[in-house]
Amino acid sequence: MHTLRTILALGFFALQLSACAQKNNFEQSKTFDQMNNTNGSANNDQLQVATFGAGCFWCVEAQFQQLEGVEKVESGYMGGIIENPTYKQVCTGTTGHAEVANIYYNPAKISYDELLAAFWTAHDPTQLNRQGNDVGTQYRSAIFYHTPEQKQKAEEYKKKLNEEKAFNDPVVTEISPATAFYKAEDYHQNYYNDNSSQPYCVFVVKPKLEKFQKVFKDKLKTHK
Repeated sequence: MHTLRTILALGFFALQLSACAQKNNFEQSKTFDQMNNTNGSANNDQLQVATFGAGCFWCVEAQFQQLEGVEKVESGYMGGIIENPTYKQVCTGTTGHAEVANIYYNPAKISYDELLAAFWTAHDPTQLNRQGNDVGTQYRSAIFYHTPEQKQKAEEYKKKLNEEKAFNDPVVTEISPATAFYKAEDYHQNYYNDNSSQPYCVFVVKPKLEKFQKVFKDKLKTHK
């Protein structure tokens, strides 16, 4: 419980620190996105995008779909060296891609700070290239930032987690600029909701989702 309390407390602290800077950072972030071909919008001026790798994207998608303010989640690949990779290619661990989720969210309903808190809770960020039995560089813990503000927040949060020793081991999450996002094959999208009786979903995704829902019960779409 110390880990979860620390993650959430640091998230609140970061949110408070950033509140006064949000107005000034907005124009800087907007300019950055206009220059970046992986910009932070989802065909909607109200939405921004966060990109996280936290192990199998089936788990990440199912978790973040639950949060109020998250309008859409897409599973895909980022951070590799070839264009248009297939799932089979990524699974070899030789393309350099991580399995990621593009999380399109309404910042009026949920902040990037809150998404970071959810990210740190959603997986074990002390694992270098694995999550549980899923082993390989494609399962690495990673934050791909779309704006200078996202970079700053992620780096500060990671630093505080390590300073507070929130985990037994150091947080090793990669923090890198967003590159081309390649949407995964159609059968990967909405995977848990469409395949909840599949063994991996029952024994891996469901327990992680249930834990996530307990921690963020006040932020769930079903919360009244």
